[in-house]
Amino acid sequence: MPIRFSLIFILLVISSLALARGVYQTPRDFVAEAFAGDPPKPKVLWITKKLRPAVQKIMGHKLNRLRIRYWRRDGRSAWVLEEIGKEKPITVGLIVKRDAQGNSRLESIRVLEYRESRGDEVRQAFFRDQFSGATLTADQQLDRPIDGISGATLSVRALTKLARLALFLDQQLDSAKN
Repeated sequence: MPIRFSLIFILLVISSLALARGVYQTPRDFVAEAFAGDPPKPKVLWITKKLRPAVQKIMGHKLNRLRIRYWRRDGRSAWVLEEIGKEKPITVGLIVKRDAQGNSRLESIRVLEYRESRGDEVRQAFFRDQFSGATLTADQQLDRPIDGISGATLSVRALTKLARLALFLDQQLDSAKN
């Protein structure tokens, strides 16, 4: 009897750890959906010496990439970015739209793949909706506070950084040679 109880307990613990992990949408499907099934060809934005300090400030660490792929059409850009939550990367799709004045606003944010064992509440609409319409301030911060989620603090920070990064990168598109 004690062995059976131990096995059941171990299986419950393992299954609860696996619940948060998952691929919710592939990057390809995200981009196709962002452009109503007809995505533009991907382009790349080079992270130049000029951009590197601002990107590092936003992310809080050096970005180990020389270029970032994006898709853009009719004032909308789609980005698939990754950031470490607690220990593992979170893959996020972001759509940025330019308003009538040419300002970049976050249209939507979606968790595509979550690899952590906890904190996947960041993929839920109640959390993601806070980012809708967000812009960057002059000091590269979001123009609004983002409420945290107990137990998902590092995942919340990761998504907030990626939102800031996507908005910043979108602002660079008109001046970049890509």
